[in-house]
Amino acid sequence: MIMASATDLLSIYVGLELMVLCTYVLTGFLRRERRSNEAALKYVILGAVSTGIFLYGVSLVYGLTGTTQLDRMAAAVTSDPLDPGLLLAVVFIVSGLVFKVGAVPFHMWVPDVYEGAPTTITAFMSVGPKAAGFAVILRVFLNPLVAASDVWIIVAVIAVVTMALGSFVALVQDNFKRLLAYSSIAHAGFALFGVVAGSADGIASVMLYLLIYSFMNLSIFGAVIMMRNGSFSGEVIEDYAGFAKLHPGLALLMLLYLFSLAGIPPTAGFFAKFYVLVALVERGFVMLAVIAVLLSAVAAYFYVRIVMVIYMREPERTFEPALTPSVRATFAFTALGTIGIGLFPGWFLRLAQNSVFGG
Repeated sequence: MIMASATDLLSIYVGLELMVLCTYVLTGFLRRERRSNEAALKYVILGAVSTGIFLYGVSLVYGLTGTTQLDRMAAAVTSDPLDPGLLLAVVFIVSGLVFKVGAVPFHMWVPDVYEGAPTTITAFMSVGPKAAGFAVILRVFLNPLVAASDVWIIVAVIAVVTMALGSFVALVQDNFKRLLAYSSIAHAGFALFGVVAGSADGIASVMLYLLIYSFMNLSIFGAVIMMRNGSFSGEVIEDYAGFAKLHPGLALLMLLYLFSLAGIPPTAGFFAKFYVLVALVERGFVMLAVIAVLLSAVAAYFYVRIVMVIYMREPERTFEPALTPSVRATFAFTALGTIGIGLFPGWFLRLAQNSVFGG
């Protein structure tokens, strides 16, 4: 909440640190497991580096403009030509922010942290801090940086490379949580396309994308939690072999969530991507929209691959999923959100627009 409502770079920094210090501890919550400790250590080291980069950018901004307020910073950025020192400061700030959402080239922590952290913590980190990070990016980019064309080129390149790396590397993953980590990187890249659009519709499309992504990701991590029963961990894709033959109802839910993550119509995930593409085309970024569609087709493969394992393979053994009341409630809530937004996407888009601009 502090990050999303801050109007000063130092306030944003305080919000960032309050968030990441908590996630460092949560990542290493299983303190007797080596994998969890390793993930937390990597996260702390890389997080400290990104924080230093962000603060250096803030110090440069203050030295060149005499302020850390976003609205006053906007006046300095709109100067023509843009001061090279200020452009360098903006690059440092962008680098610090994209680390928080797992964008390339600051994505190295995501696979290890997603795999090493407890699955429930991974589920939270995949939606909560990511949404907060994008809230800051929208606030910083679309206020002081809206007139700096050089910055938008940087963000466009980051978006393309992020989505490409996440999509292609996910193709060769056998660990479900690492696959979802690279999926998260790819989705961060797609959301950045909405930031590149830089319009009112672009802002709304990113917010709608994050809302839908939160439902989808919480649900699919709920499936991993459900599979942790006995000798099954749910972290290996092979654990889901023949799942549809043993539990057809749960398999149908997983099919819905995976198709939504892939952006297959008429699921909510399709409309999340559709509105981002519309915002790009309306601003004239047709080539970026084409690249986003092509990379989405690549990303759809690894989701369909899991569906094939669930429906086309024979079960290796019988087992009962750990369907606790909290997991059942999660499935009900996320299924309702995924289906509801898919049925009424326009209403939720207007809600996103009103949340930013009032109305």
